[in-house]
Amino acid sequence: MCFHLSAEPVCEICRSPSRDISTICVVADSRDVIALEKTREFKGKYHVLGGVISPMDGIGPEQLTVQALVRRVSHDKPKEVILAISPSVEGETTTLYIGQLLKPFTKVTRIAFGLPVGGDLEYADEVTLARALEGRRELD
Repeated sequence: MCFHLSAEPVCEICRSPSRDISTICVVADSRDVIALEKTREFKGKYHVLGGVISPMDGIGPEQLTVQALVRRVSHDKPKEVILAISPSVEGETTTLYIGQLLKPFTKVTRIAFGLPVGGDLEYADEVTLARALEGRRELD
């Protein structure tokens, strides 16, 4: 269903009745699911792409689980799909491509990027600082 590694036909996360079926988080691989689960913040379900689009390596959308994701979103009609893909060139390409495919079906968001906790502004690169500014939010 989600393409996360599992010994069972349906993974433990997808089988759990406590998970929010109205939100799907799209990640590149199963290690990303494990990292996000460690935060205990995300309560929805996942979809593992099996990589990112990389024409230089001969990886296009056809080699990933993109079509299965589109079918899943068009059928299940979640309220939101969160794209949690690393901000590399390939990751950005994948995020933009999937975002365009899914916009007709649901709200599509992406995770914010920025400075790590304990990081110093003077050592951050321009792209990281720009992303941190873009992803800012109001104080509670």
